[in-house]
This record gives sequence, C-alpha cells and structure tokens, in this order.
Amino acid sequence: MQDELIAIKGIKDGLLINLNTTEEWLSITEELASRIDEKSDFFSGASVTVDLGNRPVPKYELSSLKALLERRGLTLTVVLSDSDTTNQSALALDLRTETGNIIPGRTAQETIPTNSEETGTQGVMFRRTLRSGRTIHSDGHVVVYGDVNPGAKIIATGDIIVWGRLRGTVHAGANGDESAIVCALDMSPNQLRIAGYIVTSPPGKRGEVYPEVAFIRNNQIVVEARD
Repeated sequence: MQDELIAIKGIKDGLLINLNTTEEWLSITEELASRIDEKSDFFSGASVTVDLGNRPVPKYELSSLKALLERRGLTLTVVLSDSDTTNQSALALDLRTETGNIIPGRTAQETIPTNSEETGTQGVMFRRTLRSGRTIHSDGHVVVYGDVNPGAKIIATGDIIVWGRLRGTVHAGANGDESAIVCALDMSPNQLRIAGYIVTSPPGKRGEVYPEVAFIRNNQIVVEARD
C-alpha cells in the first residue's frame, strides 16, 4: 500500500515526490511523513518537487504539506500539477509551478536517468559542476560530470562517481550498503561516508592529482589510486 500512495526518487534538484491522486489527503500526508521519518538523515536538506497530477489541492492542504516538509528539514520548491486549483494554491504560497508529469529543468545536457543492469535501481547523472548549497539525493547511483564544490552534498544508496574534483560532502551506500564505492578524478572531500563509516580526510592523500576510489575494507574506509 505504501508504494501505491507515494513514490520518491532523486533528481538533479533534489527529490521528486509523486503522490497518489485519488487517496484521502490525510492518509497520503501521514504516509509521507512516516516515509521521511524512517530515513531522516537521507532526506534532510533536500529540495522537493511534488507531483500532484490532476488532484485539486486547496491552499490550506498545500500549505500543510509545505509545513510538514519544512518541519523535517526539506524545502518544497516546485509543484507539478494539471489542476487549476492546485496551481493557484501554489502561486499563493510563492511556489513555482509546472504543468504535466515532467521534471522541470531536466535536459539532455544536465540530468539523465540511468538504470543499473544488475539491480534495476534508478540513478542520476548530473552534467555540470555541483555548486555550494546544492544537494543531490538518489535511490541508486550518482554520476557527476564536473566538480563537486565545498558546501555541495551528494547522498546516494548506491555508488558515487565524480568525473572532476570532489571537494564537497558525499555519502554512498546511504541505506547501509557497505559494498558501495566513491570515485573521483581528484579526491579531496570535506567529508566522505560509505554506509556507516566516515572520514573527513581520506588516509594517504598526497599532493598529486590522480583518480582514486574509496571503499570499505576491514571495517574502515580506504582510498586507493587508479591508473
């Protein structure tokens, strides 16, 4: 029943939350609160795009959803809707609106959904520098074709690959997957986490710039060079 009410996935601007268009509103929002509370560390700090389809949502209901997210450290920024009522509610709350079941801002040059052949999980490719203050959440792998600046954050249940300089904060295997890895052409993160393990400066880091991969070995994070 949970999956029928709510679907959550990572996009380049944070999270996309699809809400069932026919179920009672209170049931859906209670289920959403429960889902977020189960993984509060994973979701915290994310910008949210909510897809409400053709459901007419009055201002007081949309306002309650916005407050529900804010109490949990999330920010509602975009509303996807085919309903005039919902769009008017969003505008009254100074929220950006888009019509139709699309992800705003996605282009072939920025974000491409990917699938893992082994697991079928969703992933995100981000084709530019991730700047300070930006966060990517993904229920799968994340590939960044660019730099991850200090103050930027990536949280993924799978692997994180950075085709550039990694200087922000990353958390791979966020659901506890100790087989997850982090790769970067220049590995200098503010903080690096894999599953429940954390380092603030990768051990053995030298002054040279070369590709490296971080992974868990013998109950600790190690970082090794790759030719």
